[in-house]
Amino acid sequence: MSELEATPPGASARSAADAPPPHAPTSRPGEGGDEGLLSVLRDDGTLDPATDPCLSDALLLRAYREIKRLRLLDARMLLLQRQGRVGFYGACTGQEATPIATALAVEPTDWIFPALRESVMMLVRGFPLRTYVAQVFGNAGDLLQGRQMPSHMSGRQVNQVSWSSCIGPQLPQAVGAAWAAKLRRDSTVVVGFMGDGATSEPDFHSAMNFAAVFKAPCVMICQNNHWAISVPTDRQTASRTIAIKGRAYGVPSVRVDGNDVIAVYRAVSEAVARARDGGGPSFIEALTYRVGAHSSSDDPSRYRSQEEVDRWTERDPLLRLGRHLAGRGLLDDAAESSLEAELNAEIAAAVAEVEAMGPPARETLFDDVYAELPWHLRDQRAELLRSPKAPAHGGGR
Repeated sequence: MSELEATPPGASARSAADAPPPHAPTSRPGEGGDEGLLSVLRDDGTLDPATDPCLSDALLLRAYREIKRLRLLDARMLLLQRQGRVGFYGACTGQEATPIATALAVEPTDWIFPALRESVMMLVRGFPLRTYVAQVFGNAGDLLQGRQMPSHMSGRQVNQVSWSSCIGPQLPQAVGAAWAAKLRRDSTVVVGFMGDGATSEPDFHSAMNFAAVFKAPCVMICQNNHWAISVPTDRQTASRTIAIKGRAYGVPSVRVDGNDVIAVYRAVSEAVARARDGGGPSFIEALTYRVGAHSSSDDPSRYRSQEEVDRWTERDPLLRLGRHLAGRGLLDDAAESSLEAELNAEIAAAVAEVEAMGPPARETLFDDVYAELPWHLRDQRAELLRSPKAPAHGGGR
């Protein structure tokens, strides 16, 4: 039994009497299916030849770079939030492998319906870092005109919608978009994300059932990070796994090591290919862990132990992939230092440029509401523009 499965989620923070019943899966790492655990990359950086999809050096280095950038970006944004320079942030620390691998596995024409920790897929798919950071600030550089709270990024140019803080509604939306693609007979595949908590919401069950019945070309991915804010997985479901829930709806499902970027890439690639070929939906449970807080508003020490966090930190997806690259002679200390300096400089430059921007222009209040602005709103906009601007406060912020 793998270390991931040997200790029930959150068990170290609760008594033995609170532990879930002894029905945890017994499949060995490397085995697939909805009760096993598909894995490729071992903790020491070596590969399982039986499951290795033989990815290119270039793709593996790209994955490492993207994970590294996200790790550094999250750290910088959380620092800015603690300094009062941005209002809110939700980091992805510890579970970067799944969104990065998925972004590398899909086509530019595919659509993404994310949850809280998949916004970074936009960057992997070519969205500008400066514009991404501007959304956290909600200022004049923000495509959303400051109307959406931070960590709810979206961009039409990379086919990614914004998620809702209400848990689960993006799932029927993702299935609906996939069904529309099928009706239009194009090759688009839609990926819908959720956390483990969303699988307890009615939207999850509606989406899964509709997707299966109408064979929508979609891939539903659950990032099971073991905590729905402060609720552990074993307190919200008695299922042996989350992936097994796909059986009831006739949706092929697989459970994958979500801290193994290679295994996730393989699972998502296979599911996307199946959907694109007309095979219908798939459901993937990516077993991972949220190392940091749920968001900048959360204190995880109130509900889980540091011992549990430390145990999962040893399975850090960045470290595991780094060990593999080092073992293949593709990464050494000098290259690592150079990459970190380059990425930190890129992030610092984006933050400096964005933070110097002012708020969205006040006339943008009337944008993106109607295709053609009605007369009464045109009159209101003209009146607003005739009025003097309010004086700036707080150094322009």
